[in-house]
Amino acid sequence: FADLVLETWDLHCDRNGREHRTADMGCKQLVVRRGQPFSITLRFSGRGYEEGVDKLSFNVETGPCPSETSGTSSHFVMTDCPEESCWSAVVQQQDGESLSVSLCSPPNARIGRYSMTLETCTDYQGSSYQIGDFVLLFNPWHPEDTVFLRDENERREYVLSQHGLIYQGTCDYIFSVPWNFGQFEDDILAICLNMLDINPKHLRDQNRDCSRRNDPVYIGRVVSAMVNCNDEDRGVLFGRWDNHYEDGMSPMAWIGSVDILKRWKKFGCQPVKYGQCWVFAAVACTVMRCLGIPSRVVTNYNSAHDTNANLTIDRYVNEKGEQERYSWDKIWNFHCWVESWMARPDLAAGYDGWQVLDPTPQEKSEGVYCCGPAPVKAIKEGDMLLKYDIPFIFAEVNADVVYWVVQGDGMQKQSIRSSDVGKHISTKSVGRDSREDITHNYKYPEGSEEERAVFEKAEHQKKSVGEEDEGLHLRIKVSEGANKGSDFDVFAVVTNNTDEERVCRVTLCARATSHNGTLGPQCGLTDPVDIDIEPRAEKRVPLRILYEEYRDKLTQDNLIKVVALLNDHQTGDIIVAVRDIYVENPPIKIRILGEPMQNRKLVAEISLVNPLAVPLNGCVFVVEGTGLTDGQLVKELEEPVEPQAEAKFRMDLMPRLSGLQKLMVDFESDQLTGVKGYRNVIIAPQPM
Repeated sequence: FADLVLETWDLHCDRNGREHRTADMGCKQLVVRRGQPFSITLRFSGRGYEEGVDKLSFNVETGPCPSETSGTSSHFVMTDCPEESCWSAVVQQQDGESLSVSLCSPPNARIGRYSMTLETCTDYQGSSYQIGDFVLLFNPWHPEDTVFLRDENERREYVLSQHGLIYQGTCDYIFSVPWNFGQFEDDILAICLNMLDINPKHLRDQNRDCSRRNDPVYIGRVVSAMVNCNDEDRGVLFGRWDNHYEDGMSPMAWIGSVDILKRWKKFGCQPVKYGQCWVFAAVACTVMRCLGIPSRVVTNYNSAHDTNANLTIDRYVNEKGEQERYSWDKIWNFHCWVESWMARPDLAAGYDGWQVLDPTPQEKSEGVYCCGPAPVKAIKEGDMLLKYDIPFIFAEVNADVVYWVVQGDGMQKQSIRSSDVGKHISTKSVGRDSREDITHNYKYPEGSEEERAVFEKAEHQKKSVGEEDEGLHLRIKVSEGANKGSDFDVFAVVTNNTDEERVCRVTLCARATSHNGTLGPQCGLTDPVDIDIEPRAEKRVPLRILYEEYRDKLTQDNLIKVVALLNDHQTGDIIVAVRDIYVENPPIKIRILGEPMQNRKLVAEISLVNPLAVPLNGCVFVVEGTGLTDGQLVKELEEPVEPQAEAKFRMDLMPRLSGLQKLMVDFESDQLTGVKGYRNVIIAPQPM
């Protein structure tokens, strides 16, 4: 027999991409998921493949130093009876000189970039052909993959959806901002793989790092560290919380991960300025979804940052309600992290499923700024010793906040009511734009037997007391319309739950505050008011918050913290109530003109009314949406927008993908920043 000579080959990138749900990556290379077959066609010249005469085998290799022992290299012969636990090649069909071969990786293969070689052998004469590169990803559709997720709707949301919502605001005023994850956009896969290749663990020991890339726990830990730059590890984002963002982008201005990851690559893996928790979490979510690990962004309201790990956060205020001393322990009005879905074969049974990964740099873990993966189940059960970082996250959702009132003579008095940490833990619902509350995954019901047992296990005595039924009760209410540009009222509401008249003194104080709990200047204060309340009645003490008072004091977080103090003259008790108020930006209106269809021009009309008494200068709209826009579209307005006037423009879009897409808009100006809006657009497929 003459030698078998390979003339051409076809990796069928499109067809394999569709079958492996990677077609949206639109890349010119083969991208497949582990454990699932993909087919290639080999065309020989002169004669076709003869079974029994010709021996065909393949080599696949990943990483700089591939070896069979570390699982980064495999040599396998074409066979009729493939084994599931290793790489295999099977003849699919033969047609003259062309041969279709089905290749399959084991469901625990290392992910990453592979090169593939074909070896032919006839009568002991052999040739070797380099037949191209491919990328192998995790496979949530394969029951043997450690990231297997059973529900197809969940896989669509947590792996394939390129846009979503991230919850922000305060526990009393929850709202969402749109986010373009864009994990299949051009170049994003290459950037994510590059992130793995420049991580410090890889640089220390390339062979060991590549051999561990079959494990989503390992990958999650690496991604959590690489999304922040606090270890001088060439990480993606630079965190900043002080309202000085002039030499970069304000964290509030981003509307997607693609822009951030592309900037990081373009500037040679220099950290991109600036991120805060939701930006870190959203970028990590993009990377994990891109690699094939189901992931979602989660928001925890009243999130504790307990630096000394005693599960108690002490706050000191004076008799006017002003902060008395600085504390490293912080309460964030909200904090975002990522949950990724994976099995935990490294732990005892029962901890598979959602794992917390928190890329925001807060505390070091094993010497590096990363956090997780921590099984959500372990946080709920108070299993503090399991890997990784359970105590820190347990505190974020369970710490006590105790208020101490420092009196004129220096005496400190503990408030009898403490605030609640870990409220309304939220994520976007599957397949809908509504909020799913997942607090029950993290905590047992308050006051339940199970909660007490968990706290005992975690050696945590709950200092805070529940709502008092007897005595006086204090809470803060906000009038409708805390809108930027307007004055609004807040009220201390005092309820007398006793059968006799009570006399007390009430003070209200308002200060601008930032998202991580740092207090700014005062923007409202009442003189102490003495009130007497009938039995079983309630009274309100108002504080008017004026736009001219808060205008120059508000940070870009748009937050005002109101503290109310009540002195009960009869018992001597002091009660503290605290509430964060979000001052609302105006809405962005988005109209879609024309019939939305794939590859046909579409017009969007975008507008916003200036609610302030001053003109807006330097106005910029930024528009993006995977499948709708090619990257970002930026519209700078030439003229200032006068008070109560409307800024409006039209923009042409060319939708590339069909189905449900999101058009997202961010508006920036000198007086209004980080204003967000979005519109769902359903794109009809192009008629064939």
